[in-house]
Amino acid sequence: KGGMYFKNNTTGRFWYHHPIETQAKIIEAFAAVNPKDDDIDKLKNWLLQHKRKNSWATTKSTTMAVNAFLSYGKNWLQESNQPNIRMNNEPIPLDSIFSNRNNLGYLKKTWNDKNELQKIANFTIKNNNNTPAYGGIYHQYFEDLDKIERSKGEEIIINKTLFLKENTSAGPQLKSLPEVLKVGELVTVRVTIKVKSDFEFVHLKDMRASGLEPTSVLSRHHHKDGLNYYQSIKDAATHFFFDYLPKGTYVFEYDLRVNNAGDFYNGITQMESIYAPEFSSFSKGIRIKIEN
Repeated sequence: KGGMYFKNNTTGRFWYHHPIETQAKIIEAFAAVNPKDDDIDKLKNWLLQHKRKNSWATTKSTTMAVNAFLSYGKNWLQESNQPNIRMNNEPIPLDSIFSNRNNLGYLKKTWNDKNELQKIANFTIKNNNNTPAYGGIYHQYFEDLDKIERSKGEEIIINKTLFLKENTSAGPQLKSLPEVLKVGELVTVRVTIKVKSDFEFVHLKDMRASGLEPTSVLSRHHHKDGLNYYQSIKDAATHFFFDYLPKGTYVFEYDLRVNNAGDFYNGITQMESIYAPEFSSFSKGIRIKIEN
């Protein structure tokens, strides 16, 4: 699925730590030993998947990667069979939406008719080529924020939890959020994210209820657990921007002050790759009640 790569081929501080150039050289080495080795296309597939989530920082990296695609392994440009896409077991015609005669590139199909949207239930997609292809299905609709369930993304998993923060003789303690909050109390937001591959240029948006106000309103850079990011405080949400987000599990916490009484949507936390928006995920939405 993700191709073949070597675990220690990562970006580093030294001049020879260039994973794209190294992967291209590995492909060349495999081809020199056996030009028909099936592993060559697996190595090329890793390059393709890497490009979806990361930028190739140098001209040399890009040139070497393109040369690896065109010079070694199977010729991916020769295969031009249309994929078989079916909705509710009915075929979707693709002739009118392909970008060129070779059936290469980007294609898009949109349903705007409400009657058609009500019929959408199941999609099946079959790639009729031996070359890799990828895509996504998006369903946009309106929903109350507290009824949103956590997305079941594979690449990014987000969990958001609110705690009541109380000062005790043993120091600040986090307790489960009560059914009703009081004005003046302190709430700690804990966002846990798990990413299963390396990403560049990622945006994390954490919405908050209008009855809560941040205790710190300064936007600034942070360095935590080897991770660099910029945290921006806005009226309706707190934003986190990452130039580079390596795979792993991360926890972010910050405090909010209960400011106004009422019944509020607390919103969701959403993460999206700016470079590849098909990689996104969001947390479950909840409501909070606040009394004076």
